[in-house]
Amino acid sequence: MISIDLIQSTAEALMAKAAIEIPDDYLAGLKTAAETEDGDLSSFVLQAMLENYEAAKEDRRAMCGDTGVPRWYVKIANDATIEGGPVALETALRRATANATNGVPLRPNRVHPLWRTDHDNNVGIGAPEIEYGFEPEGDWIDLITVHKGGLFGTDYRMLFPSDGIEGIKRFYLDTLVAFGKRGLACQPAIIGIGLGGSKDTCMVLGKRASTLRVVGSRNPDPRIAELEDEFKTLGNSIGMGAMGFVGKNMVIDCNIEVGYCHTGGMQMSVHAFCLSSRRAVARLFADGRVEYRTDPDWFTPFQRRDTVAWNEVKEAAE
Repeated sequence: MISIDLIQSTAEALMAKAAIEIPDDYLAGLKTAAETEDGDLSSFVLQAMLENYEAAKEDRRAMCGDTGVPRWYVKIANDATIEGGPVALETALRRATANATNGVPLRPNRVHPLWRTDHDNNVGIGAPEIEYGFEPEGDWIDLITVHKGGLFGTDYRMLFPSDGIEGIKRFYLDTLVAFGKRGLACQPAIIGIGLGGSKDTCMVLGKRASTLRVVGSRNPDPRIAELEDEFKTLGNSIGMGAMGFVGKNMVIDCNIEVGYCHTGGMQMSVHAFCLSSRRAVARLFADGRVEYRTDPDWFTPFQRRDTVAWNEVKEAAE
């Protein structure tokens, strides 16, 4: 059984890691962008970002003044048991969020939408969000925290099958141009695209694609993987770079995730992760071990299964 004290202490450590330590995959992508950027202001911004990340790590302070809106993704292996059950788990994550807000510190961004009530701890109705996934084997749980900007950097459109790939490209480019010209996202960023599902699941797919996949990963469907490469190149060809200035590095990477949808529609969402790409992951075991990493490894074969039962997937592979 995984103790609730271990869950809370690990969650608090993850909150600090996410706010302060930029993931290696994104840092490598950012350094590559800085090496190839030739726009004066974009180059200046990229270099300042890299210097800021080093200072944040050295001083153990948040890498950005706006620390976004903390959220949690929890992956539970089938044989895992949690002390106190899921209610205790959620309480631990909410308490860890409140403690980290005052301890790291994080900016207390969460307020009531109407009355602007602020508990000064990023906790409230529906906050922080906690989403769940499951895996068929193991007795562990993965805790993943993501601190994503909570204002803009997201768009949605209902396309139709007849729009095809060209329609997807048009909306993608329209969205990136709007992000850059209107200051709706902080570039460069990992771009996530959700295709299909219903409107709500399409938005979830796109957000998870931007926040839960690492730079350089590719969708296992080779045709979608080709689109990811193409869309990264396409996004960097519109003449915009860091923070919307003239440049050629707006997209550090592009990740696409899909879900089956109604036959008459083709939903699409576009999400830009923050230029800080704040995420941290830990796997907790019943014996008290904790393994930290930065790759959420969320989109496993089980998460992308398209059969009724998981054993059908395994049998087809054997």
